[in-house]
Amino acid sequence: MARLLHKLSARKVETLNAKGRYGDGGGLYLRIADGGRRSWVFRYLRPASGGHTELGLGPAAGKSRDGLSLAHAREKAEEARMLLRRGIDPAVERKAKDPASTTFGAFADAFLESIKSGFKGKNTHADWKRDLEVRCASIRSKTLQDITTTDVLAVLSPIWLIIPRTARETRSRIERVLSAAKAKGLRSGENPALWRGNLKELLPKAPKSKRHHKAAPYKDVPGIVAALRTKHSGADTAVNLAAEYIMLTAVRTGEARFMRAREINFENKLWTIPAERLKTEDHPEGRPHEVPLCARAVAILRAVMPKGLDSDAYVFAGQWSKDHTKPLGMNAVLHALQKVYPDMTTHGCRSSFRDWAGDETHFPREIAEMALAHKIGDEVEQAYRRGTALKKRRELMEAWGRYVEGESNVVALATAS
Repeated sequence: MARLLHKLSARKVETLNAKGRYGDGGGLYLRIADGGRRSWVFRYLRPASGGHTELGLGPAAGKSRDGLSLAHAREKAEEARMLLRRGIDPAVERKAKDPASTTFGAFADAFLESIKSGFKGKNTHADWKRDLEVRCASIRSKTLQDITTTDVLAVLSPIWLIIPRTARETRSRIERVLSAAKAKGLRSGENPALWRGNLKELLPKAPKSKRHHKAAPYKDVPGIVAALRTKHSGADTAVNLAAEYIMLTAVRTGEARFMRAREINFENKLWTIPAERLKTEDHPEGRPHEVPLCARAVAILRAVMPKGLDSDAYVFAGQWSKDHTKPLGMNAVLHALQKVYPDMTTHGCRSSFRDWAGDETHFPREIAEMALAHKIGDEVEQAYRRGTALKKRRELMEAWGRYVEGESNVVALATAS
């Protein structure tokens, strides 16, 4: 049962003088100490540890002294309760707002509490906590204003070449914490964790780790597609068509999962992927990617898109999203592929296409790479090729579509379940 609020009255607060603690409800207390010293305190359970603690709200007004009135104390108590409802410790939040003494550790903890509700991954909060507590141990006791680029380098240098991905994430999180501190007026000047024009010039270039995705030999692809169609004819699930569409277009799974109806131009048989959905380190920055569609790819789109579909709707809808307001699940396509070919990944479809283009066609390497939305040459070369590449890429994708339709290979496929 909820605790009663407003048990005290202004008159009672003025007349109380015996030593003790008097509750107003909801964690607010009037405390009278030796010598008649009067103060307001807020008692609560700390979100992190679950232990009881008290937060001083200030001196309490009485007959003969200035201080917080009952109404003002109730306002402060309600502010603290609002923070607790968001999972924020009021004491930590107060300390974080003191620019003179706020440490990186105290502010980082409060900041993490304030943003954790927006995390989607189940391990994201734990990863942030590890980086801000363990990786940043050497700067946690430093005040926000005193942290320099040298301090950030001391955190990153020992791990930069050993665990580069973790190091990059740690740098990004330090930068975000310090940016938030500046936004709250707790520090000024340049952010010492900035990458461009700062740490980029001071840290060695970390080697990129190459991940090899399982791919099917391209001779097996027609059989895989045939098996997907057989499964679809029996179950009529859009995920099998999505898997086939991804193989036909050689795109990344996320680019197809989040495809919206407005991106399709049926008249020109063209799909335009917005720049923000592309992998930026591979594709020319800020430029959309045009995907020519073969006849079968167009037929798949017409099959999965209901008549009158809203332009903002997802083309490949999630299993329970009849109105196409939610996309296919992240692993749905992967599972569909592996049911017919266990040693296959969605990214491996791109490798199968690239191997086929290099081994079985006379299309230039640059055209095959551009079909995969990879950067080719410098900006001048990219601009020069932009005018003619679409026509050649259309020829390449139509040839790939015809090859996939061939069904001429013999391959042992997993038994459909």
